[in-house]
Amino acid sequence: MPDAPPKIAFLASPTDEAQRALTELVARYGQASLEDAGVLCALGGDGFMLQTLHRYGALAKPVYGMKLGSVGFLMNHHGDGDLLARLAAAEPAVLRPLEMQALTESGASVTSLAYNEVSLLRQTRQAAQIGIELNGQLRLDELVCDGVMLSTPAGSTAYNYSAGGPILPLGSGVVALTPIAPFRPRRWRGALLKADTEVRFRVLDPFKRPVSATADSHEVRDVVEVAIRECRNRTVTLLFDPEHNLEERILSEQFVA
Repeated sequence: MPDAPPKIAFLASPTDEAQRALTELVARYGQASLEDAGVLCALGGDGFMLQTLHRYGALAKPVYGMKLGSVGFLMNHHGDGDLLARLAAAEPAVLRPLEMQALTESGASVTSLAYNEVSLLRQTRQAAQIGIELNGQLRLDELVCDGVMLSTPAGSTAYNYSAGGPILPLGSGVVALTPIAPFRPRRWRGALLKADTEVRFRVLDPFKRPVSATADSHEVRDVVEVAIRECRNRTVTLLFDPEHNLEERILSEQFVA
């Protein structure tokens, strides 16, 4: 006997377009609970997809997104075709997030996951001064900049790319360390690191030159130290239509004129 089609839990952003699609899809395919669903279907843009991964990633359910927002790199096209057939043909992309642990001036320790990137940004008009350690070894004693980020392959086409960082293939086993408007060293353009490298940023003058840290959309203000490494106990699986799989999109981005 053929396998039964998966039960679907639909999730939608609050936009009118996504809410209309939610109503239509639930009427056609039903609405499973998060616990009973075999797949989650996220309706919105990339921001909503990241929100879905952060909220429900621990359920270990594959997520199929449909673009009903302004940006949809992590989404499939929204259409009126047979969703069950699309799910049956979909190709998986397994993502492993970064884990950020940020220490603030007040002594608080904040942990958060990032599926795209962890970024440090200056909070005032003055440039940040940041030291960079890799696996406990000091590699850059002072980076003067607007900020710096560590990006996953899935996030390498987003903020990382706009800041001049490289696009990384899925499964490459590397992450991108990219400065944001670096002033000194003037010619430093960042580095490619093995994904299991522990990166530690130290804010050298946190009182005069305060810095914030953001893991995807979770911001922590007034940090003094930020440690980042690949999360060892969490993966998420995104599903893509074969003609628009994530690996092909990342490759195609590198040949856009």
